Amino acid sequence: MGIQRTLAIIKPDAVAGGKTGKILAHLEAAGFRLRAMSMTHLSEREAGEFYAVHRDRPFYSSLVAFMSSGPCIPVVLEGEGAVERLREVIGATDPLEAAPGTVRRLFAESKERNAIHASDSEENARKEVEFFFRGRDLL
Repeated sequence: MGIQRTLAIIKPDAVAGGKTGKILAHLEAAGFRLRAMSMTHLSEREAGEFYAVHRDRPFYSSLVAFMSSGPCIPVVLEGEGAVERLREVIGATDPLEAAPGTVRRLFAESKERNAIHASDSEENARKEVEFFFRGRDLL
């Protein structure tokens, strides 16, 4: 696998709930290195573009509304097998199904307000990182 970069987004519920620092500390403690980070407030158009892969899914409209409801924090993380490892560290989408000690089990409110996004493949990680960051923004 080797060293990879992946994207996480601390979602509006976690930002509003003051959980950002705890989530970042959890990710660093899990061995990820932060390579870029910013705070942004996505417009509905931007959130729709970012989640376009889910356009035909029943939750698309509510996801776009939620992700544009307040500030979020995109973060580029780096580490050994980062894409798959981050998915393990954040846990299942539904915090009630997430393993103990995972980000979602610790910090998510519900399946819909689940604190964090993570890229699901190397290809999507590259696209998602490029959505938020330019080359010069990555350390």
